[in-house]
Amino acid sequence: MPLQLVSENGKIDVADQVIAVIAGSAALDCYGLVGMASRKGLKDGIAELLGRENLSRGVEVRHEGETVHLDLYVIVSYGTKISEVAHNIQSKVKYVLEEVVGLRVDVVNVNVQGVRVLK
Repeated sequence: MPLQLVSENGKIDVADQVIAVIAGSAALDCYGLVGMASRKGLKDGIAELLGRENLSRGVEVRHEGETVHLDLYVIVSYGTKISEVAHNIQSKVKYVLEEVVGLRVDVVNVNVQGVRVLK
């Protein structure tokens, strides 16, 4: 269900996939994040790391009235403080969506699906 923004010049329809790609792209800018994970969960106990072309698959968008609720599924880097990385992701995603798209973001849930050792 696309989001509708109404202004004095007309209306703007923003698809959920666009919101998901913007949120995933903003999250990838955060230190300690290896990448987005598939929201379908684990396969054989291992989280599937998604490439840049599949950012929207790691983000779930829900509309609650006039606000947006997001669930991000991520893989973090080994040796980073997971709570700090998650907090940075929440702040960055909320800021970017509010400033770039003009959405009211109420909740950004970060689900850590795995930890990767970078070589």
